Amino acid sequence: MISSANQDQLSTDLKKTAQDQGFEPVGIARIPGSDRLQLRTSSLQRWLHAGHQADMGWMAAPRRQNAEHLLEGVTSVLAVGLNYYVDAQQKPESLSIARYAWGRDYHKVIDQRLRRVGRWLKEQRPDCNWRVCVDSAPLLDKAWAEEAGLGWIGKHSNLIHRQHGSWMVLGHLLCTEPLTADQPAKPLCGQCQSCIEHCPTEAITEPFVVDSRRCLAYHTIENRNSELPKEISAAMGSWVAGCDICQNVCPWNQQPLSSSVDPDVQPREWLLQLKRDQALHWDNQTWDEKLRGSALKRIKPWMWRRNAAATQADKPPTLPKN
Repeated sequence: MISSANQDQLSTDLKKTAQDQGFEPVGIARIPGSDRLQLRTSSLQRWLHAGHQADMGWMAAPRRQNAEHLLEGVTSVLAVGLNYYVDAQQKPESLSIARYAWGRDYHKVIDQRLRRVGRWLKEQRPDCNWRVCVDSAPLLDKAWAEEAGLGWIGKHSNLIHRQHGSWMVLGHLLCTEPLTADQPAKPLCGQCQSCIEHCPTEAITEPFVVDSRRCLAYHTIENRNSELPKEISAAMGSWVAGCDICQNVCPWNQQPLSSSVDPDVQPREWLLQLKRDQALHWDNQTWDEKLRGSALKRIKPWMWRRNAAATQADKPPTLPKN
């Protein structure tokens, strides 16, 4: 049996190893989690029952509600954040693209880096098994990140950190090694409802509940229909891929933020100055070349043209009031 002192040291060293891979913040949670984790699971069930997942049927995967279904014998979860805020702005009269997608595909970036962390852990504990999860895996990623102390889930459903705001993507390393847990984060949204009030389609139907059927991000990325709903098209503004409005107006994102120098999150120049005419007329091959290694590869070329046709590029994205 491993002593508590050794367990604490291994946990500290594991988090340091993750930080060396560029992750910040990092934290650890223990299976099965606190009562709040169970409440988050119940909230997911109510969200699904209400049909808020739209056509994203994979959100109903039973394994999403129990991490033990993803790795036999799992006892601990290392949660990590990768900050993607870069102090850059898209050019005037350009189409707007969500910040998370400005750099390399974060799924691949997080997976590669966490695998290095997992191999390090295996060297320390040869009997330990592990599994990497990014948000494409059936795991309550935000809930486990909150449980591990990385931040709290805001009313817009994104995770918020005191210093970094909500500009971070998440990854998790499940493992069979008993580690020392960090304290779960405390929610600090208070009475603020800025994200709810500024959503152009009223997709945040109540605090912490986002109806995908009304969400610009869902429709620009996941909707596979040839035409967008009229009410969505009418509210598009300049958003052609994703939507950051609820994050732009969040007070926690209006504080001075450090700009990431991580090479994998630096913006591709064309993403900052994409014009409506370009998006409408680039052929499939051009789109394939532009999107190589990008999370935006999920948006098919015909979807880019569909989205661009619905935009009003002269309407700038909603920005925070400083």
